[in-house]
Amino acid sequence: MSEAPQPGAVVRPGRTITGMSATLLPYTDGGGIDWPGFAAHVERTAAAGLTPAVNMDTGYVQLLDDATKAEVLATAALHCDAFVAGAHTADEAGDAFDPDRYARELDRITTAGGTPVVFPSHGLNALDADGWVAAHFRLAQGCDRFIAFELGPMFVPYGRIHTLDAYRDLLDIGACIGAKHSSLERSPEWDRLALRDEVRPDFHVFTGNDLAIDMVRYGSDYLLGLSTFAPDVFAERDRRWAAGDETGFGELNDLLQELGDLAFREPVPGYRHNAAQFLRLRGWIGSDRLPDGAIRRPDGDLEALTDLGHRLGVLG
Repeated sequence: MSEAPQPGAVVRPGRTITGMSATLLPYTDGGGIDWPGFAAHVERTAAAGLTPAVNMDTGYVQLLDDATKAEVLATAALHCDAFVAGAHTADEAGDAFDPDRYARELDRITTAGGTPVVFPSHGLNALDADGWVAAHFRLAQGCDRFIAFELGPMFVPYGRIHTLDAYRDLLDIGACIGAKHSSLERSPEWDRLALRDEVRPDFHVFTGNDLAIDMVRYGSDYLLGLSTFAPDVFAERDRRWAAGDETGFGELNDLLQELGDLAFREPVPGYRHNAAQFLRLRGWIGSDRLPDGAIRRPDGDLEALTDLGHRLGVLG
């Protein structure tokens, strides 16, 4: 990434990074969900020191019915002490924002013990800037802790990155503890960091930029799909930064970024297949099968993934 530094681009050495990992929902060769593999991956993510994030794009939330989403929540609650989860409502282009449906989703997550991430939808992102902020104020009336979510259209067709003025108003919502920013660009995230520092320093800017995972150097925390490939390595990278080991941090960050550059190329949703390929190479799941409708990567990616796994020290 080549954007010129901005006011928010201030390197902050020695800070403790809050890491959240969008957890892959693996499938079996028979086409069903690999529930033991999912449970084990939730456990290892939490054991590494990252917070599992379930029912996100990495977990194919757009393809899951309500019963399956509920089972994901129950499984996460059983296998870790804290998790966040996407509050997703399936709608279609032209549908109006449905606050009651969102409120029910937030309630299901909080009842299960998780913190909701307000997943975008056609209806929510069809609102203008004031309406988008007002929708989050309304959700805060029934939920005392949630994470907002800006998701670019490269991930989903109804994705949208909002104006900085709208983001400023979001910071006035006490229940909103942070927001995931997935534009895959540094500049708007630097702007948000500068605004956060000025207005509400305790607010978390969760980078979703898998093409610039070093945004944590500037004060971002993260909620990344890439970290599901190697939560152990991400956690070690973060520990090195907190310890002031910038050289050691950079060594791991560069290798993880190579992995991100491979996995998050166009079409971006194909990264989920690369995740399944990599986790299978690691022996953590038994299949790289995908649900129907998900984008596959070529088998040729396995050679590059194997090489990166060796260099990261996670493949023998």
